[in-house]
Amino acid sequence: MNPFDLGGKVAIVTGSTRGIGRSIAEHLARAGAKVVISSRKADACEQVAKAIRSSGGDAIAIPANIGDKAQLERLVTETRRQCTKIDVLVCNAASNPYYGPMGAMPDDAFNKILQNNIVSNHWLANLVLPEMAQRKDGAVIIVSSIGGLKGTSVLGAYAISKAADMQLARNLAMEWGPHNIRINCIAPGLVKTDFARALWENPELLQRYESQTPLRRIGEPDDIGGIAVFLASRAAAFITGQTIVADGGVTISG
Repeated sequence: MNPFDLGGKVAIVTGSTRGIGRSIAEHLARAGAKVVISSRKADACEQVAKAIRSSGGDAIAIPANIGDKAQLERLVTETRRQCTKIDVLVCNAASNPYYGPMGAMPDDAFNKILQNNIVSNHWLANLVLPEMAQRKDGAVIIVSSIGGLKGTSVLGAYAISKAADMQLARNLAMEWGPHNIRINCIAPGLVKTDFARALWENPELLQRYESQTPLRRIGEPDDIGGIAVFLASRAAAFITGQTIVADGGVTISG
């Protein structure tokens, strides 16, 4: 059997209407999973789900704002109603409304980052984990960032939240491992998405970043999608509590 086959699996992917989240959803669908496309805007969710279906995949749209616990509860409940189960959860959606030194960061921006990037992942994971435990099978993937591995002068709260996501994965892996549930993180480097546009659209920043990266380029969303398939599949059956760094080598280059 193909160890990467996800046939018969149901996967929720938050923030999956563009960028890394969309690539993850598309890759999971190509591997055979039925994918739940979720972000704040219903029309955007339906457009992506329709595109996946037109390419031969299976996808439905269930919008949700990750900052609203009631909407996350509805996302899980509606997924179970339409799909009967949840095998894979990908916590990809995140916020970063502030770029600059932490001393000038407004409290509401700090709180929003921690809420959306940590607390919401905690909520959503605990909404699906008991069901996975009953089946003794499941995978949770949190999209973190190499920002959680290094100090930064401009992405302070975001980097804190991404470091916390790695610890959240480790904690949940300890708690739910006896039920054969695996929880892991992906930590991308700079990827060409709308979310990171402020970084890669700056020619000076881009040139400096590329020159310090062993692969001499920034990432593309499709550099990340296949990693999620791996972590969701039997190929990663003995991997839990880990963070896979996908950054072109920038964190090893000093």
